[in-house]
Amino acid sequence: MTVAPLMLTARQIGEGRPVVLLHGLFGQAGNFGAIARRLAEKCRVIALDLRNHGDSPHTDAMDYPDMAADVRATLAGLDALPAAIVGHSMGGKVAMALALSHPDAVSRLCVADIAPRAYASDLGRYAAAMAAIPLRAGLSRAEADKALAASVPAAAVRQFLLQNLRFDRDPPAWRLNLRGIAAAMPTISGWPDGLPQTYPGPTLLLAGAASDYIRDSDMPTVTAHFPQARLVRIDGAGHWLHAEAPGPFLAALSDFLAD
Repeated sequence: MTVAPLMLTARQIGEGRPVVLLHGLFGQAGNFGAIARRLAEKCRVIALDLRNHGDSPHTDAMDYPDMAADVRATLAGLDALPAAIVGHSMGGKVAMALALSHPDAVSRLCVADIAPRAYASDLGRYAAAMAAIPLRAGLSRAEADKALAASVPAAAVRQFLLQNLRFDRDPPAWRLNLRGIAAAMPTISGWPDGLPQTYPGPTLLLAGAASDYIRDSDMPTVTAHFPQARLVRIDGAGHWLHAEAPGPFLAALSDFLAD
């Protein structure tokens, strides 16, 4: 069901042509940190918190056409259209949905480590594990980390998830709408039917060389939707390529934005 667009929280830095950064699932605008600061040397960088994430509004509705509409409405309110749109993972699907639905809003498109298809995913267990942490007064970050450890063995992933827990409140509180995200996981993992078929503008796919999120077998589907798409694999990176290999990621993105 289509709902009215939400106005998203934006972090802005720099001046010039607008470049918009869209984070992945369980992320927030601040995830792009150093990438945003470097891009801001030449561009107006706008990093958004997508719905149910960061400081943006919460809602039970969470599909890609609605999230794309949020981005478009927010950028229109900021007088930042058209813009180069850069999206990682879930944010990459939002970026693709925006480019297909409103190509006039997207001057160029960069999609980081995701393809326009459905994925088998067990990330709902992260939302369940986070929701199971007892948010009592005095809860420490170390205690929250320990509570997540059984369900989320990787320490780096736990620290990424715990960026969403506000310890400046007592008891701590989640920035995320965990209930809404958990309910929407099948939609988030999927890809919507009924979108327009093609975006004709410049398109770059950046993939982690150690990630299987973008396979060679995905490219016919990618180029059917995005005829100008080209793929660059980033050595030394998995799915979180902008954090794992920020230098090569930034170099490839900067070259694309300068074309």
